[in-house]
Amino acid sequence: MTPFPVLFVCLGNICRSPLAEGIFRHLTAEAGRADVYPADSAGTGGWHNGHPPDSRSVQVAREHGIDISDLRARRVEPADFHRFELILAMDRSNLRHLQGMKPPASPATVALFGAFALGSDIDVPDPYYGGIDGFRDVYNMLLTGCRSIVAKLEAERASCSGNTSSVR
Repeated sequence: MTPFPVLFVCLGNICRSPLAEGIFRHLTAEAGRADVYPADSAGTGGWHNGHPPDSRSVQVAREHGIDISDLRARRVEPADFHRFELILAMDRSNLRHLQGMKPPASPATVALFGAFALGSDIDVPDPYYGGIDGFRDVYNMLLTGCRSIVAKLEAERASCSGNTSSVR
């Protein structure tokens, strides 16, 4: 089966998007589908490039048996729009930034995580300036959304019988 890579994007790639990547990878690995749905994360800003995720994201992930401590922040690059089938922004500001960066010939679907995964035009709040409880709330939101994404992609791929996805 042809891989369908997914990219999760937030502002600095140290809180929300690495947590989403970790959750998504965990779910797809549990389902035996990690090779079908490879995932990565990135930020629209590059000031944290090379840094590990925020310690609170690492802690919350670890509380749920997920290790994201080896991830490193990176900035979205033009090639991402050709490497990934689905690019999900954590909030509207990052969505606008991604839409402005997307090359016209890019086959990638760029969408708001809340709209695509939760069926609601809501932003995943940035927990950076708050306490650990905000990170736990974001984890729960991302877990619900990532479960939905996996189910949606699996259903779509099953209905296409190996043809190109119509997620676009």
